[in-house]
Amino acid sequence: MTLKDFQVTDLDLSDAALAEYLKSDAIAVDTETMGLIPHRDRLCLVQLCNPEGKVTAIRIAKGQTTAPNLKTLFEAPNITKVFHFARFDVATLLHNLEIRVQPVFCTKIASKLARTYTNRHGLKDVVLELEHIELDKSAQSSDWGNAENLSDIQLNYAANDVRYLLSVQQKLTEILQREERWQVAQECFQVLPTLVTLDLLQFKDIFEH
Repeated sequence: MTLKDFQVTDLDLSDAALAEYLKSDAIAVDTETMGLIPHRDRLCLVQLCNPEGKVTAIRIAKGQTTAPNLKTLFEAPNITKVFHFARFDVATLLHNLEIRVQPVFCTKIASKLARTYTNRHGLKDVVLELEHIELDKSAQSSDWGNAENLSDIQLNYAANDVRYLLSVQQKLTEILQREERWQVAQECFQVLPTLVTLDLLQFKDIFEH
């Protein structure tokens, strides 16, 4: 994939891009942040990909608290938003931009329910098995806050994190349906908003004895 295959914008989706993404039944989504604690580490980048392969990366400014077009898209009830480890991304979008993402499909949860023959459920492992593509994850831990000066390596990494998710979703769904685990997967996805709320309230282990 080359950088010309996707668009980088600032602050929000354009109206034209929003109209195009709203035509989809599902879109792939990922985020890049300064770290893994939403209350401390700000949101820097949001990436999208539709079934036609249109990828957009939106640079989120420091201190930005809204993105109306992203909110419209991510809260649209007829479009499934596909993440890998949705629990983190959904929490980040809620905390930073007040977006309540729904409905959601998490490929990490789906992988754990479907690929019970392995304990390797990271995006790189799932894409390698199901898509026969090896992702370059070298930019995973890097400074995403310097949004105006992101390197080609960072931008390629960000785009590739969403480029294969919809195909992975379809293949995992087929396995879940074949193994009669599709219903429980859907129930897991539906409980994610509650888990995200608990995470942001900083509750831990409330289901423990």
